Amino acid sequence: MSVLMNTIMLAGDMAKAGGAIGAGVAALGAGVGIGQIGKGAVESIARQPEAAGDIRANMILTAAFVEGVALFAVIAGILAIFV
Repeated sequence: MSVLMNTIMLAGDMAKAGGAIGAGVAALGAGVGIGQIGKGAVESIARQPEAAGDIRANMILTAAFVEGVALFAVIAGILAIFV
């Protein structure tokens, strides 16, 4: 019985570690993604300055979508830690 309980407790600890790692990877991925969006927007504006307004609006909208998905992923990771 003791071995079974230790195995169950270890599995719970592993799930918590997985949730923490998942939340961190989600935050890191969002940062890289938004950086790539900004890089692309700046390069596009440099090549075609007259379209700066449209490019900026699309950049902000896309960054907001990435940030929203990352928020859901971080929340899921945090829930895995505490549940």
